[in-house]
Amino acid sequence: MDLEKTQRVVFNEITKPAVLEAFNHPRHVDMDMVRSQEARRILDRILGFKLSKLLQAKIKSRSAGRVQSVALKLIVERENEIKSFVPVEKWSILAKFIKDGIEFDAELSKFNGKSFKVSTKADTDEVLSKLTPEFTVTSIEEKDGKSEHRYPYITSTLQQDAANKLYFSAKKTMNVAQKLYDGSAQKDGQEGLITYMRTDSTRLSEQFVHSARSFIESTYGKHYVGSYKVKNEDNSQDAHEAIRPTHIEMTPESIKDTLSEDSYKLYSLIYACALASLMSAQKIKNMTVLLSQSGYDFSAKGSKVEFDGFYKVLGKYEQRQDKMLPKLELDEKLTSLTTEGKQSFTNPPSRYTEAKLIEAMEENGIGRPSTYATIVDTIVERAYVTLEKTETSKVKYFFPTEQGLLTDTKLGEHFSSLINVAYTAKMEEELDQIAEGTLNQLDALTSFYDTFDGLLKQANENMEKIQPVKTGKICPQCGHELVIRKGKFGDFTACSDYPTCKYIEKSENDKKEPELAGGDCPTCGKPLVKRIGRFGPFVSCSDYPTCKYIHKENRVKTEPELTGEKCPLCGGYLVVRKGRFGPFVSCGNYPKCKFIKPKDKKEGADKSDA
Repeated sequence: MDLEKTQRVVFNEITKPAVLEAFNHPRHVDMDMVRSQEARRILDRILGFKLSKLLQAKIKSRSAGRVQSVALKLIVERENEIKSFVPVEKWSILAKFIKDGIEFDAELSKFNGKSFKVSTKADTDEVLSKLTPEFTVTSIEEKDGKSEHRYPYITSTLQQDAANKLYFSAKKTMNVAQKLYDGSAQKDGQEGLITYMRTDSTRLSEQFVHSARSFIESTYGKHYVGSYKVKNEDNSQDAHEAIRPTHIEMTPESIKDTLSEDSYKLYSLIYACALASLMSAQKIKNMTVLLSQSGYDFSAKGSKVEFDGFYKVLGKYEQRQDKMLPKLELDEKLTSLTTEGKQSFTNPPSRYTEAKLIEAMEENGIGRPSTYATIVDTIVERAYVTLEKTETSKVKYFFPTEQGLLTDTKLGEHFSSLINVAYTAKMEEELDQIAEGTLNQLDALTSFYDTFDGLLKQANENMEKIQPVKTGKICPQCGHELVIRKGKFGDFTACSDYPTCKYIEKSENDKKEPELAGGDCPTCGKPLVKRIGRFGPFVSCSDYPTCKYIHKENRVKTEPELTGEKCPLCGGYLVVRKGRFGPFVSCGNYPKCKFIKPKDKKEGADKSDA
C-alpha cells in the first residue's frame, strides 16, 4: 500500500454536511495510530490466549484478559473490604423546632465555640441532662451558591447516567446509542441523530455551540445562556468530540414517533445533557443558623433555589428540593419540640454497580471507551461475578462467585506484577505514547513479553491443578470412580476416566417422571408430557427420543422489539429477533420480506477481553 497515495476521511456524525465536509478534507493514514492499535491487539492476544489456556488447564476458569482480570480484581478487592469492615459506633444530638408551620432540625456542632461531637451513649446522656427546651438564635449566615458546571457526555458518563437514571446496562446503552448514531428515517432521509458514542472528550464543535446557544436564548431566554467549557483528563485521546445530538433543533419530542421507546429515552438524556452543558448554572441561597444554650451550639441548614439554570432541562432526571428554614431573627427565642440522641454506625463501602465499576475503570485509566461495556459483559458471561439486586435498591450490584474469587487469587499469586491497576494503566499510557510517536512499538512489546513469559513459565510449573471432587460412587459403565466436574451450565457428575468413558449421571430433575399434559401424541398416539427445556417449559411426546413431536402451540410467544428503523427493501419496520446465535435485526414483514441487517463489527474491543 502506497501511504502517500492512500487517504482516509474522518467524521464524527452521520449527517450529509459532516460527511461531505470530511471528503473535502481527506488526510493520510496516521501510522503511529496504526502501530498503537497493532500493539494493543498483540498485547491482548499474548496475555489473553496464553493466560486463558493456563487457567483452563489448572483451575477450569474460562478466560483471562489484560483488562477484564483487573476489573474482576476491583470487584474482589471491594468484596474483601466489605467482609473485613468493622462498624464504628457514632452518636449525634438533634433538636427539633417548628415556626410558621415549618419544621426543621438542628444538630449539636460546637461547645464553647469549638467543634464538638459525642461518640458514646454515656457522653450523649451527659449532654442531654444539661439541656433545656429553651434556645436562642445566636447566628444567621447567608451565602450565595451555585451548582457545578455540567459537561456533555463521554462514553463512561453516558453509561453511568443511563444506568442510574434509565436502569440500562452498559451493553444496552451502547446498543441503543449505536442505533441513534446510525440514524433513523427523517423527512430529509436517513439521518444520524447523535455523534460518535465512543469518546473520552467533552469538546463540542464550534458550529454546535453557536446553534445551541441561539436555541437556548430563543427558547428559555438570554439569562439561561451559559459559558462553554472543556474538561478532558490527561489520558484523554480527544479523537472525537463529546456525545451530542447532531442537530439541536431536532428535539426529542419532534422525532419521538420515529424512535423506539428505549431510543427515545436515551436520546432525550443525551439531548438534555448536551443542552445543559451550555446553560447557566443554578443559583442557590444557603442559610446556616446557630441555636444555642449553655455554651452548646446547634446548627440548622437550609437552602432555596433562586434560579433554576440548567435544571430547566435536567430537572426531570435530577430532582432537587428546597430545604426551607423559617424567617428567624438574632436573639430570637425558640422552644424545641424534642431534644434527643441518635445512634448510628459507619457503613462499609458499597459494592460496585455497573456505573460505579465503569467510573472506577475510567478513574484508574483501565480500558478505553470502546471496551467498557464489553469488559463488564465478559466477567458476567464468564461466571466470575453475578449482578444482583438487593432488597433496598432498584439497581444491581456485582458479587464475585467462587470461581471469580479463585481466579483472582491464582492470578494474584503468580501474576501480581502484571494483573493490577497500576500496571494496566501504565500500559494504556505506553499505548498512547506509541500513538503519539514518542515510544517505539517493538520496545514496548519486547519489554512486556520478557516479563510475561518468565511469569508464565513459573506459573505452568508451580500453579496447583485443581482435581475434580470425588463422589465415592462407581461408574456403572466402566467401574471407575465418579467425580464432580464443572461445565458451561454448572456442576455435573461424570466418569473420572473421561474421555475414554463418557458416562454422565442424570440429575435429580432428569430422573423425575415428567407430568402428563393431557391428550395423546398425534404422531404416535402415546401420552403428551410437560418438559422443561433450555428455552423454558414445553409439551412433547412421552416417547422421546423415538418420537420427537413437540406441541408448538404451547410455546411462549414474545412480540419482537421495534428498532424504529425502516427496511430498505420493502419499507416495513425492522425488529429485533432472537435466533440460534443470539439477537439479530430483520424485517417485521417476514416471511414476505426476508431482509436481515448485517451485524456491525465491534470497534476497538479486545478479543481476549471479549
